[in-house]
Amino acid sequence: MTRRHLSVAPASRRQFLAWSAGALATTGLATAGCSAPESGSGAAQAGASPSATELTRIGLDYPFTQLPLYATLVKLSTAAAKKHDAKLLTTSDGSNADTQASNLRTWVAQKMPAIVSFPMVFEAAESIAGAALDAGLIWVTYGGTLENQSADIQFSFRESGKLLGEAAAKWANDELGGKGKVAFLVDNTIELGRERTKGMVDAFTELAPGVDVVAQEQAIDPDTGLSKSNAILAKHPDLNIVLGITDAAAYGGFKALQQAGRKKGDRKTFVGGQDGATPSLLAIKQGTFYRASSALAPQDIADAIVGVPLAVAAGKADPSAQVPVKLVQRGDTAEIDTLLAQNG
Repeated sequence: MTRRHLSVAPASRRQFLAWSAGALATTGLATAGCSAPESGSGAAQAGASPSATELTRIGLDYPFTQLPLYATLVKLSTAAAKKHDAKLLTTSDGSNADTQASNLRTWVAQKMPAIVSFPMVFEAAESIAGAALDAGLIWVTYGGTLENQSADIQFSFRESGKLLGEAAAKWANDELGGKGKVAFLVDNTIELGRERTKGMVDAFTELAPGVDVVAQEQAIDPDTGLSKSNAILAKHPDLNIVLGITDAAAYGGFKALQQAGRKKGDRKTFVGGQDGATPSLLAIKQGTFYRASSALAPQDIADAIVGVPLAVAAGKADPSAQVPVKLVQRGDTAEIDTLLAQNG
């Protein structure tokens, strides 16, 4: 494991927009099998990374504990770790960047052998990750890349956006004759959001140049997606297409269109998102105008959460993971059912 001594991440990596606690169902930490940072046997010695056979504890630091995906990832990652005779531990950050930083520093002080972290503030995580590496610990960045890290887990960011943009453009050309209005719900705060946004916007505008882009609004959660879409619809009641950087945001757009009187099966409306969230998958399966999602399999993510630190500990040359993404649309019933089953 090597430490990269490069320049600090650029200031454009701003804080990841925290989801509203009321936007999604809150997940109980006790029932999800979560715990606070803890110490115990098996900690790595400072300056020496644990070997794969010695890696008995993996810490998952996923700050957005209120998301339904969180409970799913904890459950699947716990099972994956158990297969390797390892224990998964978790933080309880409550979508608070200061709490996340405190919990991560505690883990570093306690010599948590391997840390998989989704930083809310990438700049702040750099120094903590550097301290972890200096202590001989494994640091895996989830959802982006740090200068100080052992490896990272990414999700085919640009490809995800590209797949959605291409599908929506094809639909616009086939169903609208290449005309109409589109609104993008985007994110420009972290690498994941910027890359997904670029893939989505570039693919759509290149393939459907006759469709007017009436808005690009920052939104990653359902509440913001709903409010931003309502504002767009007030100016453009004939909006045809809403594409989201996340399924959560896109689902807010879906609800806004319904509240504006759009029927669920409207033939001139297309909503699509990214992630493969359960409400969106159900809407696609039911044949509504929520027509597509660039979906990630939770099991693939959980396998990476466990597999990447194990690969680092084993000394593999390229331990990072690129979790595959697949576009699902109406008619992809088997794929949707598989994803729904993994989501519990």
